[in-house]
Amino acid sequence: MQLNKAVSLRLNELLEEKNMTQYQLYMKSGVPKSTIGNVINCTYDSVKLRIIHEMCQGLEISVSEFFQSPLFEENNLEP
Repeated sequence: MQLNKAVSLRLNELLEEKNMTQYQLYMKSGVPKSTIGNVINCTYDSVKLRIIHEMCQGLEISVSEFFQSPLFEENNLEP
């Protein structure tokens, strides 16, 4: 799986886990709604770590928590 797809799936997981909408994440993180939508829809080839950090702040988790998922295990990601 491509890294941007793993980020998208993880963000969706966390939004569901936190019972949050993309709009609520935008309100809590300050990341533009369009950017959140683009991350979820894999519009970007890659996502800046700064954006992930800001979304993590809105989700009230650490960046390391974001990446603590089998989605990011090396054997699951394409080179």
